[in-house]
Amino acid sequence: MTIVLDDTLLGDPVALASADTGGVLRAAATAGAQVRSAAQAAVEAGVADLAGHRPRALVFLRRPGSSGAAAEIVGALLGSLCPVPIVVADVVPGWIGPLDVVLAHSADPADVELAESVSRAVGRGAEVVLSAPAEGPVASAGAGRARFVEPRIPVPPALDLPRALAVALTVVSSLGLWPGGLDPSLDPLADALDAEAERNQPNHEPFMNPAKSLALRLAERTPLLWGADPAATAVAGHGATALATHAGVVAHAADIAQAATATALRRAVDLADRGEDIFRDPFDDPGPDSPPVRVVLLATAEEEPGQVAVRRTGRGWPADLQHPVDEVPRGTRDAVLLRTALLASRLEIAAVYLGLATRAIEPA
Repeated sequence: MTIVLDDTLLGDPVALASADTGGVLRAAATAGAQVRSAAQAAVEAGVADLAGHRPRALVFLRRPGSSGAAAEIVGALLGSLCPVPIVVADVVPGWIGPLDVVLAHSADPADVELAESVSRAVGRGAEVVLSAPAEGPVASAGAGRARFVEPRIPVPPALDLPRALAVALTVVSSLGLWPGGLDPSLDPLADALDAEAERNQPNHEPFMNPAKSLALRLAERTPLLWGADPAATAVAGHGATALATHAGVVAHAADIAQAATATALRRAVDLADRGEDIFRDPFDDPGPDSPPVRVVLLATAEEEPGQVAVRRTGRGWPADLQHPVDEVPRGTRDAVLLRTALLASRLEIAAVYLGLATRAIEPA
């Protein structure tokens, strides 16, 4: 069934505020504050003391919520040049030992499997950084033995990617895995996310608000979120999750070269690009049940994404481009990181706007 969007809601800040009784938009706008608070909490937890330690492996524990997206994004940002293996696992591997570093993030204080993994990891002498609520079995499993980073800004679990990402970045930077290192405060990242939240605030009209504009473009469409580079592809996966969580929209997320191998999907893209036949009678020929597709091409690197698409797939694509080089200019230090976080935030807020305007987000 096609989800119908009330586009008038997106142009009415008062109506938006009335619809957002749960404060989801306000929570989504805390990305920069989450990064700052998590970075400070990581400093107080002694994460910087990992400096000089070269682990046999860096293990990300992927649990329900944002931990998997954070692991995929950081892994994509570090890339194949990372000097140590990065392992993403649902539970701590059986080979874990004192030469390894384990990073666990969860918003669920009662995750029994995670508590067991943390207990096993600290019991075997691994360095463990635990980002989780302060009470419950998970916190107890690492008490006194893990470097504990407690959340300080309450947000729904589906909106805590900035916190998960900030803790992961402090770990990889402290371990010397980030080229040139990162400012322990992560202020440049927080500033970029604050600026994105400002652009996307409810008082801005859709033509001035990139998240509202994206929500309108995705309404009554099947989104194809395709990444032109590894970090953008990781963000695409997170965007698909955000659309499902907040708007009940099913989206396809993939690397563009991989997506281009799906022949039926290629035909759907070309059909959508040709547009609807103005002479078709919708009563005699209602057409397909599924909404037409819309390609959103995400990019975080310096090169123009259209050129990347042609080089990697052999053709151009009719796509909405999300390549925030105006917001994060070429040549900016850690530009790929800043654009990656910015796009993740934009997709989340667009999903929230879409969910509010389609009533997928129910009143609290």
